Amino acid sequence: MKGLSTSYVVAAVIGFCAVSAAGSAISTLTAMPAFAIDDMQTGNGPDLTSVRAKIAAKDYAGALEELRGLAEDNQQADVYNLLGYTLRMTGQYDTSLAYYNKALELQPDHKAAHEYLGELYLQTGNTEKAKLQLASLKQLCPTGCEELKDLQEAIAAHGGN
Repeated sequence: MKGLSTSYVVAAVIGFCAVSAAGSAISTLTAMPAFAIDDMQTGNGPDLTSVRAKIAAKDYAGALEELRGLAEDNQQADVYNLLGYTLRMTGQYDTSLAYYNKALELQPDHKAAHEYLGELYLQTGNTEKAKLQLASLKQLCPTGCEELKDLQEAIAAHGGN
């Protein structure tokens, strides 16, 4: 019987440690700042899951239709950023530029909008403006982030170092 009660004590201690560690992890995660990126929701806008699926499937016409409807009801940076991205993928660079700028007007620290705007500048032959977006990302991501890495690689691929 003594061995059985020891097992319960050990199990209780292990359970307490696991719950305590989980609580610490949750506290750490919730204390971190939230940044909008192109593949996650910020929680303060519409559900963009369907749009992201259409973009991933390269159904840009379907994504544009849905995004335009969302933009009528939502002044939200993620919506405008994805509109800019989708329009850029269809070669509508001027309109894409306007939507990226609107996303950054609403949320100046929107990392994906900075990355995609930099990529737009590369596609339209303006490496210097792409490098300005890279500089913005370096300030937003002093320890690095996916958007910074992606834009650095895109600039290097275009011979811009």
